[in-house]
Amino acid sequence: MKGKRRRRTTVGRGVPALALGLTLVAGLGVTATGTAAADDAAYAFRNPKLSVDRRVDDLLSRLTLDEKISLLHQYQPAIPRLGIRSFKTGTEALHGVAWLGETTVFPQAVGLASTWDPALVKQVGAAVGDEARGFQQERPAGWGLNLWAPVVNPLRDPRWGRNEEGYSEDPYLTSSMATAYGTGLTGGDPDHLKTAPTLKHFLGNNNEVDRTTTSSDLRPRVLKEYEEPAFRPSIEADAATGVMSSYNLVNGRPATVNPALDDLRTWTSHDLLNVTDAYAPNNLIGTGSQKYYGTLAEGNAATLKAGIDSFTTDDANSQPTTRAVTAAVSSGLLKESDVDAAAGHILNIRVRLGEFDPGGGKYGSIDKSVINSPAHQRLARKAAADAAVLLKNSGGALPLKASVSQDVAVVGPLADTLYTDWYSGTLPYAVTPAEGISAKLGTPVTSSEGVDRIALKNAQTGEYVTAGTDADGEALQESAASSGTAATQFDVFDWGAGIVTLRSAANGKYVGAKGSSFVNDQVQPGGWFVQQQFSLEEQADGTYLLRYAGYETREPWWSGPVYLGPTGDDGTLGLVTEAEAARYTKDVVRSGAEEAVAAVRDKDAAVVVVGSMPAINGRENHDREDMSLAPSQEALVKAVRAANPKTVVVVENSYPTTLGALQKEVPALLWTTHAGQETGNALADVLFGDVNPAGRLTQTWYKSEADLPSILEYDNIKHDRTYQYFKGDPLYAFGYGLSYSSFRYGKLKRFDDGYEVAVTNTGKRAGDEVVQLYTHQRVSRDKQPLKQLEAFQRVSLKPGQTKTLKLRLTTKDLAHWDVTRSKWVVETGTYDILVGASSEDIRSRTSLKARGETIPARNLSRVTRAENFDDYEGVRLVDESKVRGTSVGASADRAWLEFADAQLGSGVTMFSARMAGAAGKVEIRLGSPTGTLIGTATASGTGSVYTYETVNASLSAAAKGRQDVYLVLSKGQRLSTFSLR
Repeated sequence: MKGKRRRRTTVGRGVPALALGLTLVAGLGVTATGTAAADDAAYAFRNPKLSVDRRVDDLLSRLTLDEKISLLHQYQPAIPRLGIRSFKTGTEALHGVAWLGETTVFPQAVGLASTWDPALVKQVGAAVGDEARGFQQERPAGWGLNLWAPVVNPLRDPRWGRNEEGYSEDPYLTSSMATAYGTGLTGGDPDHLKTAPTLKHFLGNNNEVDRTTTSSDLRPRVLKEYEEPAFRPSIEADAATGVMSSYNLVNGRPATVNPALDDLRTWTSHDLLNVTDAYAPNNLIGTGSQKYYGTLAEGNAATLKAGIDSFTTDDANSQPTTRAVTAAVSSGLLKESDVDAAAGHILNIRVRLGEFDPGGGKYGSIDKSVINSPAHQRLARKAAADAAVLLKNSGGALPLKASVSQDVAVVGPLADTLYTDWYSGTLPYAVTPAEGISAKLGTPVTSSEGVDRIALKNAQTGEYVTAGTDADGEALQESAASSGTAATQFDVFDWGAGIVTLRSAANGKYVGAKGSSFVNDQVQPGGWFVQQQFSLEEQADGTYLLRYAGYETREPWWSGPVYLGPTGDDGTLGLVTEAEAARYTKDVVRSGAEEAVAAVRDKDAAVVVVGSMPAINGRENHDREDMSLAPSQEALVKAVRAANPKTVVVVENSYPTTLGALQKEVPALLWTTHAGQETGNALADVLFGDVNPAGRLTQTWYKSEADLPSILEYDNIKHDRTYQYFKGDPLYAFGYGLSYSSFRYGKLKRFDDGYEVAVTNTGKRAGDEVVQLYTHQRVSRDKQPLKQLEAFQRVSLKPGQTKTLKLRLTTKDLAHWDVTRSKWVVETGTYDILVGASSEDIRSRTSLKARGETIPARNLSRVTRAENFDDYEGVRLVDESKVRGTSVGASADRAWLEFADAQLGSGVTMFSARMAGAAGKVEIRLGSPTGTLIGTATASGTGSVYTYETVNASLSAAAKGRQDVYLVLSKGQRLSTFSLR
C-alpha cells in the first residue's frame, strides 16, 4: 500500500462473493424499523479480530452510493439499517479540548514548544486525548474524536496572527513537538486510536491578510527543506491521521486542490483522512474568493481527486456537498471508485477509533472523570512552569525569596486576570499571577491593573457616556451630567497598534457592538468578530473621536461608518460618519500609572505583568501590525521601575516582542505565553525558585519590524528569514533562555550515530539545561543556513552533577535539496558541528569531513523545469495546470531566472521552451540578466495561462563552456520547461 493511493472495490478483498451474499442475508437481522442489531457478529466490520482493511472493505460493500457520499461531509449522518451512529470530524484540541465545556487548559502551543521537552508534550497530548474520550461518553454537540490539532506550520514570521497556534520557526523542532503531541493524542498504537489528530494547515500558511486569495510561493528548496519537514515526521511516525488543507493558494493553485494532499499518503502505510478548512470548498467556485472552478460539482470533484476526503463547509448542512458530489458522479467528473477511496479513508479512521468494536474498543472505557482531573491540573502547572523563558536576570533579581520578599506588589493589566484564546477550552478555574504569588507567600499581595479609569464627556452637550449597572449591561447613552458615578467610568486597556478595550466600572463588563448599539455585557473580548475594540483618536483641539475597531470593520464587506455618536433622542450611541461623530473630552478619574506606583512603593519587590489580549492584535484572520509592547504598558513598567528598583517584568503574550528599550531598563524579565488555568501558580513557582526556569525561545526575537521582509514573502532562503538565514543582530536568539544555574560543556566526541558531550551543573541549585546541536556547511554549491538545528535534549542536573548526552546526527541529516537533479544530496566537504545553549551561545564545537558527492554542472540539454532556478527577480510561481505542476510567471518586464553553473560544452545552438500566457520575448543571456545575449525567442502568446506553445531560438557561438545562464522574460509570460541543445 505504501506509495500508492488506496482504491477500493465494492466487495471486500478475500471474501468470496457467495459467502458475502450469505453474510448479507444472514447478517442483516433488521427489525420492523429497518435497524440492524448494532453488534451483530455476522458483520465483519464489527469483528475486531479481522484486519482494519478487511473490516473497512466489508462495511464499504454494504453501503449504497448515496450512503457513501453522505460520509464525505463533516457531519456524517447515522445509517440506522447498519446500526452506524453519526460521526463528526473536527474537535478543536490545540492545547486542550475546546468548545465542549470546562476542560483542562494547558499553555498555548508556542508555550508548550518552549519547554523543548517532547516527553512532557507527549504527556500533555495524552491528557488531551483522554479528555476528548471523556467527552465522547456523552457525545455533546460538537463532539468528535477526529481532532484538529496540532498546527505545524513553521513560524517563519512572528507577525502571523496565528503565531500562538504553532510551535517554532524551525521545522525540526516543530515536527518534534508535533510528533510528541500527536503520539499522546493517538495513544501510540496506530491500529487502535485514542483520537485521530489532524495536522493544520497544509501548506504554506503563514499570513492572515487576504488569506484565501494570496499565493505562497514555495520553490523546491523551500518546500523540501522547510515546509514539508514540519509535516512529514508526524505522519511517518503515525502520530497524525491526516491533514487539513489551508485556505491560501500554493504556487498559484488553491491548497484545497493541491495534489500533494494525495502524494503525502506515500509517507505512511496507514490510511489518512484529509479534510478541508471551514468553507474552503465554497472559495473555489465562481461565487467564492478564488473562482478556480465554475460550479461546486467541478470544485468538489477536483478536491476529492486531489486527496481530500471530508468537506468542511456549510456548517451542519451537508446537502450542498452531497448534491454536488452526486452530480459530479452522474456527469462523469468522478467515478464511484473516487467516492469509495475517500469514504474508505474515513471509515478506516472510524474503525481504528474503535467505533465498531464492542464497548468502543481499547479506549472506550475512558469516562468524564478524567476531565480536569487532579493529575491533569498538576500537569498543566508543570507545563506552564517549564515553558517560562527567563530573558534577563541581572544582579540576582530572581529568584525572589519567599522568606524575605513578604511584601510584594503585583501590578499590570494582566496581574489579576487570565485570558483565553480562540481555540482555548473553557477554564474550569483561573489562578491569576496575583493569586499565585499570594498563595506562594501565604499572605495577600497588593495589586493594581495599572490602567486609567476615564469618563467621556461630549464636548458640545456636556453629557457623559453612561453604561448600565446590571449584570447584562445596557446600551451606552449620553445622559449623565457628571462623572461621579461608576456608570460613567470606564477602564481603558491599551493593547497596542492604537487599539483599546473599555471595561465598564458599573458592572465589570467590556463594552462591545451589539446590533445597532454598544453594550457593556462581555466578560472578556472575544468571538469570531471581536466587537469590543475601539480607538481613542486625539484631535488637534485636544478632544477625542471614539472609533469602533471591531474585526468586522477590517473585512472587505464592511462599508458602514465607524465612529461613535448619539443616534437617537435618548442619546443612545451608534455608528455615525466622522463628520457626525461626537467630540469627547477625556476625564481621567484615576491614573493607572499613579495607582501602580503607589502600590509598589517601598515594597520588597514589584512584579509587573504586561502583554497581550489573545483576541486582539494577532489572532486568526488578523496579522499583527507591529511587534512592540503597547505604549501605555511600556510607560507603566518604566514608572514602576522608577518607583521600585526591585522590579520584575513578566511579559505574557503569544509571540516575539520588540520590547524597545525596556529590556535594558529592568533587572529581570520573564516571558510566558498565555499558559492556561495554572498560570499564576506556575509563575510563582518560577519567580520564587521552586522551579528553575529552562524554557527556551522557539523563534528569533527581532529588534524591529525592519528586520523582516513582507509577510507575504515565503522564500526564507532569498529573504534571509529565521535564525537559519538572518544575518542581523537579534534581540534574543533562537533557542535562548536563562537559568538560575550555570552549566559547563565539555568537548564534543564522535560516536557512531552522532556526538556526545558532557554537561555539568556548576550552579548551586538543581536545574535543567537545553542542549542544542547545530550544523553549518562551510562550502556548498548552494546558499546554506548559517546554522541548522539537528538535535536537542533537555537534561536535569543536580548541583555539581555531570551527565554525558548523546545527540544523534547522521550523514543523511546533512542533506539539502539539489534543484539541478531534484534529489536530496550530501555534498562532500567540511561541516561545523556546534553545541550550545542557544543558536548564538555555542559552547563546544568540532568539524566533520563528510564523504558525499559533488553536485555536477547543470545539464541544460535535458528538459529543465523552470521552477528549479537558482535565483530570480520579478517572478511568481504559478500553476502549470489546474491539476498539477508549477510554472514560473513573469510579474514584470525583464523578470529573470538564473540557472547557475551550466555546462554548455563545446556549444549549444538551440533554445526551446514551453510557454503560455502573454506574447513577448525571452532573452537568453550569460553571466547576468544584462550579460552577453546569446539568443532571443519570441512567444506569440496563447491567450490562456493553461495553453502552452513551444518557442525556439537559435543561439550564438558564445553559448559554450561552463556558464551561469539567465532567462529574461516579458511580463505576463509563463515558462514551464526549457532546454538548450
